[in-house]
Amino acid sequence: LGCCRYNMPRLARCALSLFVASSSPSLSPFVRRSARPFAFAFAAPSRTTCRAATTMAPEAETSTVSLPRWDLSRFGFDSPFSDGVDSHLSETRKLSESFKAKYEGKLTELSLLTAIEEYEQIAIRRTLVSSYLHLSYDVLLDDDELKKRKGALSQTQSEIYGDNLEWFSLDVAGLSDADLEKQYESEPGLSKYKAFIDELRRQKPHNLSKDVERALTVRAPYSGTRPLVSFFDKELSLMRFKIDGDGGDEVNMEVLLSRMQSSKDAAFRAKCLKTLNDGLAGSVSRTAALSLSAVSGSWLIENKERKYQNLRSRRNLDNNCPDEVIDGLLDGVRKAGLPLCKRFYTLKKAILVKTQGLEKFRWSDRNAPIDIGGSSDEKIAWDDAVEMVKKGYKKFSPTLSEMFMGMVNEKRIDVPAADGKKGGAYCAGVVPGVGPYQLLNFDGTKQDVATLAHESGHGCHDILAYKNGYLQYHPPLTLAETASIFGEMIVFRDLLGESSSKEEELTLLMSKIDDVVNSVVRQCSFDRFEELVHSAREKGELSASEIDGFWMTALREYYGQEADDSGDSPFDSYEDSSHLWSYVPHFHHVPFYVYSYAFADLVVGSLYNNYIQNRDGFEGRLIDLLSAGGTKDFADALAPFGLDPTSPTFWEEALDAHLGELLKEAEKIAKELGYVE
Repeated sequence: LGCCRYNMPRLARCALSLFVASSSPSLSPFVRRSARPFAFAFAAPSRTTCRAATTMAPEAETSTVSLPRWDLSRFGFDSPFSDGVDSHLSETRKLSESFKAKYEGKLTELSLLTAIEEYEQIAIRRTLVSSYLHLSYDVLLDDDELKKRKGALSQTQSEIYGDNLEWFSLDVAGLSDADLEKQYESEPGLSKYKAFIDELRRQKPHNLSKDVERALTVRAPYSGTRPLVSFFDKELSLMRFKIDGDGGDEVNMEVLLSRMQSSKDAAFRAKCLKTLNDGLAGSVSRTAALSLSAVSGSWLIENKERKYQNLRSRRNLDNNCPDEVIDGLLDGVRKAGLPLCKRFYTLKKAILVKTQGLEKFRWSDRNAPIDIGGSSDEKIAWDDAVEMVKKGYKKFSPTLSEMFMGMVNEKRIDVPAADGKKGGAYCAGVVPGVGPYQLLNFDGTKQDVATLAHESGHGCHDILAYKNGYLQYHPPLTLAETASIFGEMIVFRDLLGESSSKEEELTLLMSKIDDVVNSVVRQCSFDRFEELVHSAREKGELSASEIDGFWMTALREYYGQEADDSGDSPFDSYEDSSHLWSYVPHFHHVPFYVYSYAFADLVVGSLYNNYIQNRDGFEGRLIDLLSAGGTKDFADALAPFGLDPTSPTFWEEALDAHLGELLKEAEKIAKELGYVE
């Protein structure tokens, strides 16, 4: 999850529904991607006055024009409360019952190809309803009737899957090699689904009995971690904050974070962070601790029951990525990323001291804007943002540029930062022929333009990969961010090339480096935090104060001991940061997901360097990669570009080529402008 991801410091990299969907067998693979990782963390949704849901999102007015809302009529339902939804699910249940009666225990006797094709059609029907309910609810968060309706249908979906479909993946995984080979020989068309079959069979050593798997699925909406995490989500979304000394009204988390990160007043930023941290203390952090303790406990026991080798193995297998590669990534970031991180914040501290009179470099200053003139704070109109992304995309791929404009013109993007809408941004692939759909919270900043470029990359990736069918269009998480980050990088370089001054160029570079550090170093520090929490969970339930301690340990390991404590960190103080773990949704919904951001950012940085050095034929190679969807693993997909993430030196070299080169550019300009010696 992000979550989503931006040129300017990233506020809310993902919408929570992405992670609910990715962790639920009744919904997967509705989205299974984050829009972006966190600069600070999840941005809470606004409240709403809307009560009724239809196929069209409610109108939202800006100060000038009405911004576009998405059109969900492609789903074929009039409303989430439509009888058509119920009849659709009723027919899906009948089809799934018939499917089970026809094929369970008979896969060696009947056509496996036909069985998979029928299974795929049932899966599409289920996802159509799940996606429609999620998208409808995400723009009407305070509609309690819709929430109740969504929950009831989710329970029905779990029953359909657990009673009639769960067995299929287990039986396919349990086929002998000889029986499977006979199927391939007798049904040439079966090879089309080889990636799907291989994915199921990789899970075989970790599958439990049918009865146990069914029980876990059917009970999930009622018991286990899901209800507790859902309660935590709701409590988080209701939080409101009053900034001390500020005459305004109470604000939600998204507004609070936005004010903090856009302010050029260090004292106000510190006040905002204290307001946030104090607000998270008490009942919220205790609820978060209870939820995280349950999630880590569940992860622990399932790892043991399913015989995974280590804490991350389960996630790595989902990503079709060997443990050794992820270990190499995390080691590479600690070795090469931490020194670059400290160099960057040392540079940022020096600039803030000279431009804002900074006396102390606090944690609240980490994503502070660089105020050196040459850049405009004027809002960017939606039409201008569309034109900027279209132009940037067209420079490296006219094909993707046309796909982007198709999403705009077909009303596949819900644009405004409206009341009652989920915070952050995401792209939902849904199913071929219906998706993709993007949710944004567009407010006219350069960050929002980069978010549009990012989410549109996801949409283009989906469109290209749809030809592989519903079961195989979604790439592994290690490749899912390829188009999105690459598109964002192209638009960033386009903006950088149009800079009118060195000051503006440095401002853009510093913002971009903020993004990369947040995607790479910060996400790996999150992974380290999870490692500490999950390792300690075996000894008993965890308290909020214990988890606070793990959070601060991980922070100091990655950013250094604060200077006020005679440490080596550029930060003088980490004051008012101890509870910030409690509003990061990834930890609750998708344990050990966060390293995917670092993986993706570094791979795309290497891809971009490949593009700069060898543009001939690059568009074709990139489109081939994206079109493969889930039919290729990361190693095969990246081989045509000469990239090998399995190499022990890849990650350190990628860090130097990506983050290191950006930092050199910024240091050079900062020196020319007299901010550093």
